[in-house]
Amino acid sequence: MTSAIWAVGRGTGVMALVLFSLTMVLGLVTRRGAALPGLPRFASLALHRNASLLGVVFLVGHVVSMVLDPYAGVSLVATVVPLTASYRPLWVGLGALAVDALAAVIVTSLLRGRVPARAWRAVHWLAYALWPLAVVHTFGSGTDAWAPWLLAVQVPCIAAVAVAGVWRVVTARPAPLSLTLSSSRWSA
Repeated sequence: MTSAIWAVGRGTGVMALVLFSLTMVLGLVTRRGAALPGLPRFASLALHRNASLLGVVFLVGHVVSMVLDPYAGVSLVATVVPLTASYRPLWVGLGALAVDALAAVIVTSLLRGRVPARAWRAVHWLAYALWPLAVVHTFGSGTDAWAPWLLAVQVPCIAAVAVAGVWRVVTARPAPLSLTLSSSRWSA
């Protein structure tokens, strides 16, 4: 049974990484007013949202299986409180930080209609921090972190997000410069 839990933990973690990498790519490519080539904006946003939701399902499976795995030694507390795991506390702690940031993104996304747009966007920017934390977590927390099969998944995920990030920066439209001079501001 322990090996089955380990396999589920590893598989769900890897799938979460793939889906959150896809979510990052879609989020970087689909910006305000833009869509994926060949898709209307609503379809691009739906793909982004659904990939992230499916990623959350796999992440929950990963966390639950790690808590249930007696070898991993990860308590439920360690999944949300960094540096409290008995097994590789730094690496598991990075995963916990990513889970905490993701929880904030999820909560504000669920409350998006009730949260000011600027606040939602500010919290949503946490995704740019949580994804690298999760990637680094995969390099140090598992028993097969540097296995060729896992690198064959991680490297394309990292490359895809990097390419999408560079594309986003290169194609970014500069914010319009607005100089409104108030007469009271410039009066003597």
